[in-house]
Amino acid sequence: MVAFGKKLKERQIEEWQGYYINYKLMKKKVKQYAQQMEVGTQDRRHVLKDFSRMLDNQIEKIVLFLLEQQGLLASRIAKLDERLDVLQEEPEISQITELREAYREAGQDLLKLLYFVEINAIGLRKILKKFDKRFGYKFTDYYVKTRANHPYSQLQQVFKHVGIGAVVGAISRNLHELQDRQGRSYLSIYDQPVLPLQDPVIDSIRAAVDRLSNSTNFLNFLAQHALIMQEELPAPIGEQVDDSSYHSMSLFLNLANTFLYMVNTYIVVPTADDYSMSLGAAATVCGIVIGAMAVAQVFSSVYFSAWSNRSYFRPLIFSSIALFLGNLLYALAYDLQSLWVLLIGRLCCGLGSARAVNRRYISDCVPLKIRMQASAGFVSASALGMACGPALAGLLQTKFKIYKLTFNQNTLPGWVMAVAWLMYLIWLCISFREPSRESEENTPQESHQVQNDTLEKGLHQPLLITSLEKPSDEDGDPEVDDSEEAPEESRLPVTSIGSAYRLLTPSVKVQLLIYFMLKYAMEVLLSESSVVTTYYFGWSTSSVAIFLACLGLTVLPVNIFVGSYISNMFEDRQILLVSEVLVLIGILLSFNVIVPYSVVQYVGSGLIMFVSAEVLEGVNLALLSRVMSSRLSRGTYNGGLLSTEAGTIARVIADGTITLAGYLGRSRLLNVTLIPSLLICVVSILSTCYTYNSLY
Repeated sequence: MVAFGKKLKERQIEEWQGYYINYKLMKKKVKQYAQQMEVGTQDRRHVLKDFSRMLDNQIEKIVLFLLEQQGLLASRIAKLDERLDVLQEEPEISQITELREAYREAGQDLLKLLYFVEINAIGLRKILKKFDKRFGYKFTDYYVKTRANHPYSQLQQVFKHVGIGAVVGAISRNLHELQDRQGRSYLSIYDQPVLPLQDPVIDSIRAAVDRLSNSTNFLNFLAQHALIMQEELPAPIGEQVDDSSYHSMSLFLNLANTFLYMVNTYIVVPTADDYSMSLGAAATVCGIVIGAMAVAQVFSSVYFSAWSNRSYFRPLIFSSIALFLGNLLYALAYDLQSLWVLLIGRLCCGLGSARAVNRRYISDCVPLKIRMQASAGFVSASALGMACGPALAGLLQTKFKIYKLTFNQNTLPGWVMAVAWLMYLIWLCISFREPSRESEENTPQESHQVQNDTLEKGLHQPLLITSLEKPSDEDGDPEVDDSEEAPEESRLPVTSIGSAYRLLTPSVKVQLLIYFMLKYAMEVLLSESSVVTTYYFGWSTSSVAIFLACLGLTVLPVNIFVGSYISNMFEDRQILLVSEVLVLIGILLSFNVIVPYSVVQYVGSGLIMFVSAEVLEGVNLALLSRVMSSRLSRGTYNGGLLSTEAGTIARVIADGTITLAGYLGRSRLLNVTLIPSLLICVVSILSTCYTYNSLY
């Protein structure tokens, strides 16, 4: 196994090797502490004191070298500034060009320094996480709070890269002036802040600073919903990804596909029961109508994931055509008076589910510097589509005929979505650009992503797995989320669902169970909402649409709150467990045990269940991306596909449960469908607690 410590050493700049954090030494020290405490030769206070002192020494070594290099860079820039002052009096093109090259060389050295800081920041976080994992302490919280806020803090130099900003500014400003000097312009960067400096070195510096500065916690939290798994170490200097092939319109088309698909999924929910009855079936057949799309998605996710290994354009074309035809059949079923045409239409829609392509495009084709924003856009598009679908259905409350075609609240969702997909298909053919795959063919297939979690999420302890679940590293010490597979055959993507399943540790299986549970509970709530509210409260289609749209609109505000505040106050695993308990409370409150069943009880319990499930999904996928094998970060059978399959199967079973429960009568539908949700939720909570207990 290639452990994190070995990867860290391989990524180090050779001439600076003596100044990096000694991760291997500190890891051995943690192991020694554990052995000494087991035999009683060390107590907790001595361990904490000794480890703190060792960390202080390591950080001081890093910071003193960092300051030394900053000083050397500052001295070089000062001498270059003197030459620039002379050129301002007597400008010469040849000397200006020479001076620009000298500033660029300084910029390259600054890039090396930024990379040095980034590598050490990751190493510090990893060793702190390892210590917390091994001893069950919250040492990280203590250490960061006491060091980061001290007036003489050296930790701030590493995590906040204090002082480097001034060097970045000096190089950027002077290169800008030299560029304008050749163009006979005398404006500075401060006079035209919106104009970017067209210099590759500055672009690279800005990208490196962005990686260190990071985006907001909310953006990171939201992006993790996409489960686009990423590496933990940045690409070495000189091996940065070429972003020239990136096409913003193609990314936007992928996000538009995501949005329209989610609208398509939920636009039929408010009227599915009424449509079923108009075709001579029971209202509860709406479960099959809604779930038919999910049934097809179980299979489409696999072939779309495989197809995306070769192309992105052709799968999107096929997706658009399948969804156009599916919605056309859905709309025509009313005049044909055929439930089978209705179901075939929904199956065709499910066969057009290209979410695997959308997710894969972001991970493979979007530059690192905006990949997290694109991932957050993927989740936002899904959330907005989920809210817009029912809202749009609520607006389509009209009835008219053109020739022999009927347009009413049941058929209009199909007609509207067919037109939308036809327009999207035309737009796709005109604007989409197939990315070049030459670089993928000529280089070893490494993981395409950089793990932003470590830098963006702060020092949170994830749901880690036990020493029995992870192999030992080269020192025999159980790795915590650090190990990677061997450099050749075991780094290759898995080739089957079975192989992918065998790579799953018990902890990952628990988190997939949690994902299954929350998707099951949410699908039951949403799919049977029209039948339940009509039976108990006499709600119209518009009322159901408003209720479902309001639920969908809670997704982004809740994620803002959790990502910006809650995730900074509590550990992810604490949020995970509390969210599971709240989902359980929402399910319990939804049971019809009090007569009469009130709107307040239904809406309140549904809101608790839905919001808690949304929070749970974000935290669960964030943790899942950290502990899942790196072999599942790429290829056809990747982690995103596994989570999608788990969620889709949950939806299929939930919709099937609704239809089967309908045979017992609508009066029993609510309680009967909630019982499986309750049982699965209890099992997931017990599994989570057992996983935690096995850690300590």
